Amino acid sequence: MATTDASVQTRRRSNEIKRHGAEAFAAMRKAGRLVAEGLDMIAAHVKPGVTTAALDRLMFDFAMDHGAYPATLNYRGYRYSICTSINHVVCHGQPDEKPLREGDIINIDYTLIVDGWHGDSSRMYAVGQLARKSERLCEITHESLMRGIEAVKPGAHMGDIGHAIQSYAEGERCSVVRDFCGHGLGQLFHDAPNILHYGVRGEGPRMEPGMLFTIEPMINLGKPHVKVLGDGWTAVTRDRSLSAQFEHTVGVTDTGVEIFTLSPAGFDYPIGKA
Repeated sequence: MATTDASVQTRRRSNEIKRHGAEAFAAMRKAGRLVAEGLDMIAAHVKPGVTTAALDRLMFDFAMDHGAYPATLNYRGYRYSICTSINHVVCHGQPDEKPLREGDIINIDYTLIVDGWHGDSSRMYAVGQLARKSERLCEITHESLMRGIEAVKPGAHMGDIGHAIQSYAEGERCSVVRDFCGHGLGQLFHDAPNILHYGVRGEGPRMEPGMLFTIEPMINLGKPHVKVLGDGWTAVTRDRSLSAQFEHTVGVTDTGVEIFTLSPAGFDYPIGKA
């Protein structure tokens, strides 16, 4: 049976970073794989003339067809199954009836509740042919994510993740958004710890086996500053520069890291298509 977010919101976030066992990891693999399959499915539908509202309906139907529930739907008043962030939208863009245009880049952020556990991932998708600057930004953002994930291992510090992301992205003359961060998750949608995408190596809590969290850097071609629009959700770059984001849900293992949301079809990159 699909679980609504209403039951999840009755649980409270704490500042304690939870450590989970084998059963939780198995549940996260199931949730993460379904999210990845949904993001694989939608790739064929992202093209000029399609509306983000249509994409949202497809992703809702996918969840219903697979016994899952979109975690964002009715979460703190949010009314959609996905977030759709286009061009200069940094995150939390809301689906609407405006058609996608040739050359747009769009981030689709999808979280499903599967048997009470959350899988959370996002990818960039190309709408038709891209300008090189758009393509380059997506490449840098994906590489930033993967470098952050490579820093995850027992005994390492949370700051190592942010340092890996920041040092690479800024070395490519891009900026890292500081207003939003990754987060712990599991049976809660948002839990401790916060995962910053900038930072200093050797600072922050130490990672331990069993920790679950997202890494989801938002990288801008221009300055890092953002503002939230009047709808209370949509965050955009203040200088109207392009922004991109990739996200995976990961778990700290005894020897390193497990990525729960890798694409079964190999669509993780480039930008949503094999």
